[in-house]
Amino acid sequence: MVGYARVSTFEQDPALQHDALTAAGAVRVFTDYASGATAARPQLIACLDFLRPGDTLAVWRIDRLGRSVADLTTIVNDLGARGIQFPSLTEAIDTTTVGGELVFHIFAAVAQMERRLISERTRAGLAAARARGRAGRRPTVMTPERLIAAQAMRAQGMTLIQIAATLGIGRSSLVRGLAQASAEPDSVTVSNALEQPAIALPEQVLPPAQELEPTPVAPPTSVPDVGMQLPGRSTRRGAET
Repeated sequence: MVGYARVSTFEQDPALQHDALTAAGAVRVFTDYASGATAARPQLIACLDFLRPGDTLAVWRIDRLGRSVADLTTIVNDLGARGIQFPSLTEAIDTTTVGGELVFHIFAAVAQMERRLISERTRAGLAAARARGRAGRRPTVMTPERLIAAQAMRAQGMTLIQIAATLGIGRSSLVRGLAQASAEPDSVTVSNALEQPAIALPEQVLPPAQELEPTPVAPPTSVPDVGMQLPGRSTRRGAET
């Protein structure tokens, strides 16, 4: 038996699926870290290439295998044409029987409806959050302290997986945080600088305000009128007359 597991992001842990598949008898488990809506699932392609006639491909739930009812039906029909059995552990589906094939199609349709309902609720919630002025996103785990530590460890040559394990965060969160810091290299430095207390200047660095005012200049002395009689002229004119 060969197992296939899938989680949507690197933050999610596929250990539950691995344990269930291993307990069911899977000797090898292929794992994809990708959304169910995307077609880029390299480990699923490798798993399908690995299977041989007479093998069994097991999944934890049928929505882990395909993106839609048509996608699931295509994969399972291809497995049946190659002589490969397909059981689903959670739904107890076995496509080797007529009843199992019918139950498979029913559960595939239910899984597709559930995925579409979740998508619609998410879009409605984001629209309501934007209408109230909120971004509607989860708070990031990359605090300024973790970002500074991640940049320091990255400069020392540590890998992304090692840094993520040291900080206790997911690899994708680490990549997004470093990418945002690269786009805004001064964001952390500026924020830290703004948090520092202002430097107090020493007192009396500048002279008091009154000493800076210019000294008032005395108005110029008035020029005597030339028509005024000067002392002594009347005496001389009297002497002349």
